[in-house]
Amino acid sequence: MSPFSVVLWSYTALLIAGGLMGFIKAGSRASLVASLICAIPLMVAGSGWLEPVTGRSLARWTVTLLLILFSQRWMRSRKLMPSGLMTLASIITSGLLAGWEKD
Repeated sequence: MSPFSVVLWSYTALLIAGGLMGFIKAGSRASLVASLICAIPLMVAGSGWLEPVTGRSLARWTVTLLLILFSQRWMRSRKLMPSGLMTLASIITSGLLAGWEKD
């Protein structure tokens, strides 16, 4: 498995786990559904079904959109969990994905 896939699948697992925790702790079906919907393009990008350049682009754009979403929520709530953690995870993932753009 390539480092790109490891990073992407790790981020995707964290995203789904967050949605699942929101569902378990708060009974939020919206959290679970939103995390699964957002995870779909990441799973497609990490699966190798797409050309490498297309998969990287899809992953980069999805993580960037999630970074914007999570950072806005973090700024409003000022709580580290879950939006602050996901903002930091999105920043790290974006940085790592940007490193593979040159390949």
